[in-house]
Amino acid sequence: MVLNVSVIGGSEIPAETCEVAREVGRLLAKRGATVFCGGLQGVMECVARGVREENGLVIGILPGSKPEEGNKYLSAALPTGLGYARNFLVARAGKVVIAIDGSTGTISEAAFALTEGKDVVAIGTLEFTPKKKNEGRFIKVKTPIEAVELAIKLAGES
Repeated sequence: MVLNVSVIGGSEIPAETCEVAREVGRLLAKRGATVFCGGLQGVMECVARGVREENGLVIGILPGSKPEEGNKYLSAALPTGLGYARNFLVARAGKVVIAIDGSTGTISEAAFALTEGKDVVAIGTLEFTPKKKNEGRFIKVKTPIEAVELAIKLAGES
C-alpha cells in the first residue's frame, strides 16, 4: 500500500509546536509513510526534520520556482512557481492530512482536503465543521501519536 500523508501547519510557530511537528514526522517515517509538506519553515521544516531523523522520505511542494528555497531537511523539493495556489497540491498529495496549528494558509490546505473528501486530523487550535456529506472529516486529537495512528488507519480505509 502506498502511504502518502500531507502535513500542514504554520510557518511561524513556537518551539513546543515545532516539537509536536518533529514527533509527527518521526512517527510517520517509522510507519513508512511518504510525507508531503509545503517545504518552507515552521511546521514544514520541523516535520521534515523528524522524517529525516528516521531516514524517511519527505517531499516539499514549494510556492516559489527555486528548489533551494526549501528547507534543508527535505528529501526532494518540488518548485511550483504557484505561490499559495500550491496549497492545493500539498492537500492533494496525501491520502490523509495532518494539520498542526497554523493560520490562513493552513486553513486553505485543510479546506481543499476536506472538499476533496479527505480526512484532516488536527492537533492544536485549528477548527472546521464540514457541512456536506461528501466532504472529509475534521478530527481533533491531542498528541502526535494519536494523529499518526489515526492518519495511518484512515489512509488505509481510503
